[in-house]
Amino acid sequence: MAKTTRVNVAEAKRSLSELLGRVAYGHESITIVKRVRPMAHLVPANDKASPSRLSINGWLDDDDRFFGSMDEIVAERHSHRPRSTHLRKK
Repeated sequence: MAKTTRVNVAEAKRSLSELLGRVAYGHESITIVKRVRPMAHLVPANDKASPSRLSINGWLDDDDRFFGSMDEIVAERHSHRPRSTHLRKK
């Protein structure tokens, strides 16, 4: 598991490049805090310990309106007709 360090916002602004290096190459996690309150987390991009949005289950029920809206958008994209040929570059 990656080491977690807390850094205040002012320090993060001064040394962002160094912090990114520690996260990317040292496999360290950094929590940026403002007045002791966590504001953001810097974690390695390929860190398997941090969940991706795709792996989070349970936020919406299977019959939520959101999924119907997404299906409509996808169907509309598949039925989209390209612009007239006279507008395309030759």
